[in-house]
Amino acid sequence: MNAEEILNLLVDEFGSERITGSNLAAMDPWIEVAAASIEEVSRFLKTDERLLLDHLNNLCGVDYFEPDEKKAAKFGHDPHVEVVYHLSSYTHRHKITIKVCVPRWKDDQAGQLPEVPTVSGVWKIADWHERETFDLVGVNFSGHPNLTRILCAEDWVGHPLRKDYEFPLEYHGIRGK
Repeated sequence: MNAEEILNLLVDEFGSERITGSNLAAMDPWIEVAAASIEEVSRFLKTDERLLLDHLNNLCGVDYFEPDEKKAAKFGHDPHVEVVYHLSSYTHRHKITIKVCVPRWKDDQAGQLPEVPTVSGVWKIADWHERETFDLVGVNFSGHPNLTRILCAEDWVGHPLRKDYEFPLEYHGIRGK
């Protein structure tokens, strides 16, 4: 199945309110899913006989934010965070990229991490990928069984892959920059 056929199948199954966008001409064609629907759509992608997207190759977070005011005008995006899911099927030998877009901050309150439902109940490997995305990009995966830091120390402040992250000058007596 190609990307257009997968998109049509998802729109038929879930409607355009939950399948919110796509770019089929991209090098890695992608389909955007509403955050609240990601678990249900993921379960369908994995179990539907026509798709059987049983392998989560990667799950990562991307911060679309331009902190420089001069560059922000040419940036071309509203600030947001994306969670990107790269899926493939061993059985059918097809693949697709799924994206979930959320505001950089929950309820537009700085410091309140955006929330996306976990898919760790669909693909077990998502447990680790979601923890890494939480740790580095600052996305809270609601319903995750153990959402704790995985790369940074537990007392680390902030999320290092956020564009507005400020590296600490000192950490436990060790000088930074």
